[in-house]
Parts: sequence; structure tokens; C-alpha cells
Amino acid sequence: MDIALKKEIILSKAGCRLFGVIAGVIRIALGAFVRIPLPFTPVPITLQTFFVLWAALALGGSLASATSLIYIGLGAAGAPIFAQAASGSAYWAGPTAGYLWGFVLAGFLAGRFIRYARGNFSLILAVVFSAEIVILLCGTLWLKFILGYPLMKLLWIGFFPFLPGDFLKAVAAAWLFQKTRGRLREIFS
Repeated sequence: MDIALKKEIILSKAGCRLFGVIAGVIRIALGAFVRIPLPFTPVPITLQTFFVLWAALALGGSLASATSLIYIGLGAAGAPIFAQAASGSAYWAGPTAGYLWGFVLAGFLAGRFIRYARGNFSLILAVVFSAEIVILLCGTLWLKFILGYPLMKLLWIGFFPFLPGDFLKAVAAAWLFQKTRGRLREIFS
């Protein structure tokens, strides 16, 4: 029985990577439905960033970016996978579009820089939380573009409220990665 449990279901690395990307897209989509609206900002708290960063840590930068791009593309094509079951290309002009594009950049950067952490939890956390900051900065810059508010107001509606939750998501992603990185390397490398 133990031997059967250790048998790989997907034998090719390309198949494993494809499965990882598909699973990442599904997780990001499901993360959009774990949503906490905030009354003072048009941007809700979601679980998406956890899954975006988990994809980066598990798959690497290029595949993580592809995962986010596929997610954005499916939503733009009409799949109701954005927060509040929204979809369509008009969503790209909404208040959360900058955060979505930040997923692509943050996933790429985290996936590229995680190799320098070499299993050190503090460094893994620094990479993951830095990627969270990239997402928040992209979102805040987009809010500036569409709303035109002064910088301090933008920081209070698009950046600061998300820092505590994003730090907790970064800790969870870093811990999970540290515990599974050997197995992830076997599967996806």
C-alpha cells in the first residue's frame, strides 16, 4: 500500500507543470470568492494573493505569470471568476484591475527570487511579502489613474488596509512553501 501511495500519477514534468498551472488558476478563482468588502474602499480583501504567491513559489516565475494571465484572460472572456462573480473585459477598467495586473508581476518576481532564499524562512517571507507589496503598489497606482485622489487618500483606501492581512497570507505561504519545497522541487523541476 505504501508503495502505491508514492507512485506518481502524472509522470512527465510538462504534465505536472500543466496540472500546476490549471490548479493555480482554479485556486486564484476560488480565492476571489473568499471576499471581505471594506466600506471605505472599492477594493475588497480576498484570498487571491495567497494563491498567486503560492503559484509563484511552487511553479516559478514564468509559470506563475502564465497562471495569472490565464486567470485574467478567462475572466475577461466572460467566466465569472473575478470577485463578486464578475467577468468581462470591462473589469479591466474597474478599481481592482491594477491588483490583477500586479498578480502577474508579483508572481514573476517572487518565482524568480525565491531560489535565493535557500530554505531560510526569514528570506522566504521577505520574498513573499515583497511580492505582496508589489501587488498593492500596482493596485494603488491604478486607483490613482482612475480616481485621481491625492496620494495619502489612495494609500488609505488601496494600500494600508491590506497590509495586515497580506502579511498573514505571506507568513502562511512562506511556511507552507518551507514545509513542502523539497517535494515541489521533485514535482515541478
